[in-house]
Amino acid sequence: MTEKLIEAIGVTRHYKLAGGRVLRALDGVDLAIGRGATLGLVGESGSGKSTLGRVMVGLQSPTEGEIRFEGLNAAAADPAQSVRLRRQRQIVFQDPSGALNPRMTIGDTIIEHLRVQGWSRVEAREQAARVLDDCGLSASFLSAYPHEISGGQRQRAVIARAISTDPAFIVADEPVSALDVSTRAQIMNLLRDLQRTRGLTMLFISHDLSVVAHMCRDVAVMYLGRIVEIAPRGVLFKSPLHPYTAALISAIPLPDPARERTRRPILLKGEPPDPSATPKGCRFHTRCPRATDLCREVDPETRAFSSAHMAACHHPLTQAPVERTIA
Repeated sequence: MTEKLIEAIGVTRHYKLAGGRVLRALDGVDLAIGRGATLGLVGESGSGKSTLGRVMVGLQSPTEGEIRFEGLNAAAADPAQSVRLRRQRQIVFQDPSGALNPRMTIGDTIIEHLRVQGWSRVEAREQAARVLDDCGLSASFLSAYPHEISGGQRQRAVIARAISTDPAFIVADEPVSALDVSTRAQIMNLLRDLQRTRGLTMLFISHDLSVVAHMCRDVAVMYLGRIVEIAPRGVLFKSPLHPYTAALISAIPLPDPARERTRRPILLKGEPPDPSATPKGCRFHTRCPRATDLCREVDPETRAFSSAHMAACHHPLTQAPVERTIA
């Protein structure tokens, strides 16, 4: 990995529910992203992906653990450092319509974002015009309202707002799932161009592995609040170790109709357990076809199976682990 820009160290995020129950949205997440890299984060709905993204940009605080940005513990930052951290960590939300105020023009939305960060109104307006241009929208969109433009244009406006503070790190939380297929390709290409020209580091969240394969060099797989596997894209798709990862990959449709008709995806039984009542042992054992008594009793540690391939599984699919445990 290149120099680490941002890390999650033992991060948990718990929510108190009625009756004294605790929902464990994140439960001991360790993650690091190198400067200029894009890490894909995949998993089913409810696995904790969006919660992790919000914690990493500071929209929510971890219950336990640390978020470190350039080695600085975000929770321990002084006021001046906190202002810098807010500018340096931004997020692109899934639903562009919900992310924009319908009563504000696109220009005012970006200008307000910059004004909160200390920009003057004149500087903010000039910057808003620049970032809209960088995202493929003309200055005329400064006076447009969200309902007057298309879904793809709204998402470009949301991306423009995110990059307006010149951040180093962006969380892209399902940024193309609400768009049609042709627009998805345009937005993904835009994000890749912005990453290259601006040197952005990105956490790209998606439930669609085919999109992640196009966008990301490395991929982390999340299940019920934990990272269960992480590896370079090519390694993960060719030789997944965790049964959950294999099931997700097998669900990707094939572009060849003849091959698609004969494809036999791995069908997981049941639904993910309630995160407020996680099962003992491996939390995937209730749906895993390889589960044994060991899986039902002992929570697996994350182990390194190569220098860049890690998984938390008692019975991995292909390789034997090296003698090293990742803390």
